[in-house]
Amino acid sequence: MDFNAINTTQKIAEIAVPFITFLITLFFGIFMRRVILSRLSRLARDPGSKIGIVMDAARGPFIIWSLMLGIYFALKVSNIPENLVNIAGKVLLVLGVTSATLVLANISAKLIQIYSARIETALPVTSLTQNISRIIVFGIGILIILNSLGISITPILATLGVGGLAVALALQDTLSNLFSGFYIIASRQIRVGDYIKLETGEEGYVTDINWRAAKIKMLPNNVVLVPNEKLTKAIIVNYYLPDKEMAVLVNLGVHYKSDLKTVEKVTCEVAGQVMKEVAGGIPGFEPFIRYHTFSDFSVNFTVILRAREFVDQYLIKHEFIKRLHERYAKEGIVIPYPIRAVNYEQEKSA
Repeated sequence: MDFNAINTTQKIAEIAVPFITFLITLFFGIFMRRVILSRLSRLARDPGSKIGIVMDAARGPFIIWSLMLGIYFALKVSNIPENLVNIAGKVLLVLGVTSATLVLANISAKLIQIYSARIETALPVTSLTQNISRIIVFGIGILIILNSLGISITPILATLGVGGLAVALALQDTLSNLFSGFYIIASRQIRVGDYIKLETGEEGYVTDINWRAAKIKMLPNNVVLVPNEKLTKAIIVNYYLPDKEMAVLVNLGVHYKSDLKTVEKVTCEVAGQVMKEVAGGIPGFEPFIRYHTFSDFSVNFTVILRAREFVDQYLIKHEFIKRLHERYAKEGIVIPYPIRAVNYEQEKSA
């Protein structure tokens, strides 16, 4: 009777000890997550803080890591054969390294984004730069996994070197776009957020530069995809270089009987009001005009205003023309209609 009781106690202990070990490890991980990570997160209230980025990335997988450690320790104290414990340990190691690699990849991508935004000379943030950083981290993680499993990586690297040559020959166009994308990003002649115009007529904001093409969002809310290789060879106008401010030219004409000095004074007054009152104008800029043509029915001139960026010119032109038309009417300045003379005698004889 006592012998059976001892056997029963041993069996209960064999089950209870691994289970208790698992629970202790899991609860310890939850405690660490709630207490330590929470306190570190409070210290890093700045959204761009490095500590905050690490804590945000590690908060989710931390429970998974605790579960994996609990399972591993429970297997260690159990009566399961050692070879099965080793296999399970390797599986858990692979899963742990994989999850840690995902966390590090996200952290690296966010750090690139933060430092690129803070440092003007840093590599600009695009999906290409972020994905490359993730690929590098994933590659290191795979090498660590293979090394942990006892697999020699030297033959694999040699095979990849030989196979990479064949792949490069087969994917010439893809690789050409890839390296062209790197050139575009590194040269900083075209950046994400710039407003550009292609020689083929398409124009809009550059929203992204990925491994294959640049995405250009046009004002009608359409997206144009331009292969990186073609973008490096195209003639492009970048309205954000050397800076965003740009001249806004408005061509006008007045009647030959107009007093050109009065026209200049009135026009500049209206243009100055537009610069100060309309969103997108440069308040400190003094507009001016330049007469340039005696046309068939008017004296033509150009009004030079200034806008903060490319799209601001549309509202500035709209308000300027509307206000100038009203002011010309009050001042008696005439904007003539096109005039065509018909020779009635010539038409009659014909």
